[in-house]
Order: sequence, then structure tokens, then C-alpha cells
Amino acid sequence: MKIDSQLEKISAFKNLELLANQIVEGFISGMHKSPFHGFSAEFAEHKVYNPGESTKSIDWKLYARTDRLYSKRYEEETNLRCHLIIDNSSSMHYPKLKDGQPFYENKIGFSVLASAVLMDLLKRQRDAVGLSIYSDTYEYYAPEKGSGRHHRMLIDKLEGMLAAPKNNKTTDTTTFLHQIAQKMHRRSMIILFTDMFQPGNDEALFNALQHLKHNKHKVVLFHVIDKKTELGFDFDNAPRKFIDIESGEEVNLFAENVKEEYEKLVSVYFKKVAETCMQYQIKYVPVSVDEKFEKILTTYLVEKQKFG
Repeated sequence: MKIDSQLEKISAFKNLELLANQIVEGFISGMHKSPFHGFSAEFAEHKVYNPGESTKSIDWKLYARTDRLYSKRYEEETNLRCHLIIDNSSSMHYPKLKDGQPFYENKIGFSVLASAVLMDLLKRQRDAVGLSIYSDTYEYYAPEKGSGRHHRMLIDKLEGMLAAPKNNKTTDTTTFLHQIAQKMHRRSMIILFTDMFQPGNDEALFNALQHLKHNKHKVVLFHVIDKKTELGFDFDNAPRKFIDIESGEEVNLFAENVKEEYEKLVSVYFKKVAETCMQYQIKYVPVSVDEKFEKILTTYLVEKQKFG
């Protein structure tokens, strides 16, 4: 079953954990068509074999089925520590959802569901996960743990975010990324969901991202946008009032009059973000709220293999 049809079928459920579980199940069942063929067979019990490791733990039966080398992973083995970070400022609550529209079709809903999906995958692989949430304050922090109780606590927190929209909450990404970086003492994979709407000095923001790289952390930045309006500025040419969600500032204009210049400036900014992330060896992945979750899961699996 395709992931998009699954979403349509179960989007009426309010249970975030159930929805995330169904998405991951659909992804795993389709993995035989992907470069990860073989993972779905013994998903939680195996890891990719790295040259130089002992050959005693290689699963030769799985090799015969997949033509890939996997080592058996034992339950007491610590595999990965992952810390999820979500920007919960007002701009992340765009676009405003209409009645009956799925919660994951705005930026915060997409980020929350993507985080729950990754948490489900981490739980299956017995990996430890932590969570940070920030806006104009450092709203929440939980260190990396792997217990079922901890997983349930984080799911409850994510569900709570969907029930409490932010009004005029500005973004202080720079300050809180530095604070999060100072908390991360053990080597981890750090995954950030943000729309990168940070007023002020871009250089300070990039320095904060670089700070996350200390202690040899692996950093993945999912740049969350509404591609139709924020990248393509796709509005009709009726006179419109545009309101800054975070500051409340208003401007009246015809979209057609500024569309070309807007798209040019946005393109330049996206390119700058991508180039800076490459310079700092941060995995940069732009994602739109109208996309499915294969990109999130595939990026995680690829980066996990590189992380080692």
C-alpha cells in the first residue's frame, strides 16, 4: 500500500503514534524496491556490516537472500543516540489549516508527524531518542533514552504541540541551538526541523548550526516549507494583505507585482543555506508540507549508515 493512501485512510485518527507506525510499516514493506533491500527482513536485529569488523556475527542466511552483508545486532548493544529538535515558532504554524484539513499539511504538523515517524523507526532499532522544542523560549528538553515509557512521554508531548497553536511567537533559533549543543555531551545524530525564519544576523545562525557539530555529532537539517506559497509565491493577483505571523506586521500588495523579485531573493537564500551547510558538513534537506515521508526516512537511513 502506498504511504499517501495510508495517510488518507487513517488521517482521521488523532493517535499520532498509530499514524507514525502505519507510515513506517508502509515504508518498510516497500523497501524491497529501494537501495535498502534486505532491511525489512530482520529490521531490528541487524546492522550493515562494516569491513574490518569480526565476521563471526555475519548473518549468512540473510546474505543469501539479499546479496548484502549484515551483522547480527545484540539487544545490549548501543547502536545510536538521536536528538530531535523542532522549531515551534509562529511561522511554523503556517499555512493556517482549514476545517477537516489533515494536521500534517502545515509546517508544524508535518514536523511533528515526521518526528513521530523517526521515533517509531528508532524504537524498532532499539536506538535512544531525545527531544528539544523551542520558539522564543526553550520550551522542552528530554535527553536521549530508549525505554517504552520515554517514547510514550515524547509522543504525548508531540501530540500536545498540535493542540496548542502559537500566536505571535518569534524565533530565537540561534540562542537555543547553542543551548542544545551545550547539552549534547555524547556523540549523537541531531535532526532539526525548522523553516529557517530567523530575523537578524544569518552568520550568527550558521555559527549556531556549526556549534551543533561539536563532539563529532552528525547533524541533519530538514528545511520545512510550504513550497506552493513560500517558494513559488503562488497567489492570484487580487489585492491581498500579507501578515507576518510572528510580528503581526501587515503589508498590502498585489502578488504579481513582487513575485519575480520574491522568487529571486528566496532562491538566493536557499542556495546560501545549502552551501553553508555543505561547508559545515551538515546534511541539508529541503522538504515541503505537500510531500510524503519517504524522503525523511530514507535520509535518516543513509545518514545513519554514514554515522557508523
